[in-house]
Amino acid sequence: MRRKSSRYNPPESKSSGFKSPAFNYATIAILGGVFVLGVGIGTAFTSDISGSTPNNVSSSIQIDQAAPNPEICVQYGASAMVMDTRIFVTLRPFKVYVSQPTMRPGCVLRQNNWAILEQRNLVTGDQVRDCKQKLNTFGYTGDLGSSPAISCIYQNEDAQNFFINQPGAVNAPTNTDQF
Repeated sequence: MRRKSSRYNPPESKSSGFKSPAFNYATIAILGGVFVLGVGIGTAFTSDISGSTPNNVSSSIQIDQAAPNPEICVQYGASAMVMDTRIFVTLRPFKVYVSQPTMRPGCVLRQNNWAILEQRNLVTGDQVRDCKQKLNTFGYTGDLGSSPAISCIYQNEDAQNFFINQPGAVNAPTNTDQF
């Protein structure tokens, strides 16, 4: 007796052959290739190692290159990221307000290299004397050839790099660049 096939019950197959799996090796290989390609493209879109945008600083080399007068800065001091912000304090009521910081490249000169600023008439002898009495140094932003913003800055001895000095870190590097 023969069964009628309905749309809900497909007819039985009389072949006793091998049924192919839903995913054979070729399909798995293609899907794996697509996955690897997708990861590669996603990584390319989300990371910018070349630093072509100002939103991404990947290394100290990029900071050195962005510094004002990079050849002078690296030879006679150190390149820096300068953060300018303003702080407002009210007394009645006592409140502290902080402005949005602005970041720009700068340079910190070693104390024994201040003559560069004096030779270019960018600082006076009185400014040098005042800065030296407080055991400070000079830092600047902007090109030395076109009215840079120069400040007598204080080196904070308590500042630490918490990315390097992690608890349990072995052989933390020593600070060899004393200004």
